[in-house]
Amino acid sequence: MKTASLTNDLEYNEKHPVINVLLDTDTGKEIRIAFKKGQVMKKHHTPFPIVVEIFEGSIDFGVNGEVYTVNKGDLLALEASVSHDLTALKDSIVRLSLNKADTAKRVEDVAKSSS
Repeated sequence: MKTASLTNDLEYNEKHPVINVLLDTDTGKEIRIAFKKGQVMKKHHTPFPIVVEIFEGSIDFGVNGEVYTVNKGDLLALEASVSHDLTALKDSIVRLSLNKADTAKRVEDVAKSSS
């Protein structure tokens, strides 16, 4: 059994969202993204389907030219290759479920290039 916490050892960065791998299992990865209010992850897409949970806060989630405000407790699923962007409306914690074949480095690169 593996365990993790979305709130323990939480860090924010003033320049860009902070990415942490919480769990890496045989079937997938659970990633925490910590956003300060106003931080952005610019438009990008994933090579595999993803599931996003807003654990804390509020995010404007852009998909195909539409913007959806998602709040604490909301879940969304995206298929592979769907372009999307995120903007934190307040300090937020996002849980991202990745396919095992996807990489946390790809997510980190998006976050760092968005600042």
